[in-house]
Amino acid sequence: MEDGLVYNLTMNSIRIIPRLDIKGPNLVKGVHLEGLRVLGKPWEFANKYYEEGADELLYIDTVASLYGRNNLSDIVRKTAERIFIPLTVGGGIRTVEDVKMLLRAGADKVAINTAAISNPYLITESALAFGSQCIVGSIQAKKIEGKYKVFTDNARERTDIDVVEWAERLVELGAGELLITSIDYEGTGRGYDITLNSLLSEKLPVPVIACGGASSAVDFEEVILNGKADAVAASSIFHYYYLDKVKSESEYKEEGNTAFMKKDRGGSSFMENRLKPCSIKEIKDYLKLKSINSRSI
Repeated sequence: MEDGLVYNLTMNSIRIIPRLDIKGPNLVKGVHLEGLRVLGKPWEFANKYYEEGADELLYIDTVASLYGRNNLSDIVRKTAERIFIPLTVGGGIRTVEDVKMLLRAGADKVAINTAAISNPYLITESALAFGSQCIVGSIQAKKIEGKYKVFTDNARERTDIDVVEWAERLVELGAGELLITSIDYEGTGRGYDITLNSLLSEKLPVPVIACGGASSAVDFEEVILNGKADAVAASSIFHYYYLDKVKSESEYKEEGNTAFMKKDRGGSSFMENRLKPCSIKEIKDYLKLKSINSRSI
């Protein structure tokens, strides 16, 4: 491990994974994957999370599928030059060649969602070419009339596909891991969808990453213990902590962040009232107090 970082790996360690949603060159954040607001430059946040002890990083191009392209190679390359933890990249991946391009740019894994619906064997072909450990099946789930349905295109398009059936199918096709994003909970600060995550974790033989809804360290504990998540991805709780921290640092000159910090972040909205921003270290320290293993620096 470079830069003097030494990781203590424990059996059955829970991974803590900052999620960075990308639009163009910017890090963005929304609610229910909508209403995206620019926060700053993604590599600035990625560097900070690496220093704080993130186990992995997750980059998602939020508009790649909509515009039929993947735009993350340069950002991935810049990140991989200075960060030495696993990097998962998703958004706009349509072919095995797209997978190859991102892996060559520095990604360790790719997350595939929309393209797998129209071409399920993209999962198999990619797993055969690069190994199942490189292929993450990404599912955007929303509860419709009491049943979880699959959505695509960053939650823009609904399908009639049952989430549990699709998750099992992705594993059969060769996905080595699943990223489960709850559209209902994402960006709301309501905590994770425990029912959704436990339903999938109990049925699947591969690791499940829970994503969407964290507002405090307690939410991490609950989705690990009750949702049976193998890894937990989060964004707002980390992004807002970083923004608050650099807000008072006069030497900080990153235009995207400073411009964002001058704006109203929502005032008395339900998200602002619930969210308790904290660092990755604080999350891990809390989990340790609860006897939950996580990787420590």
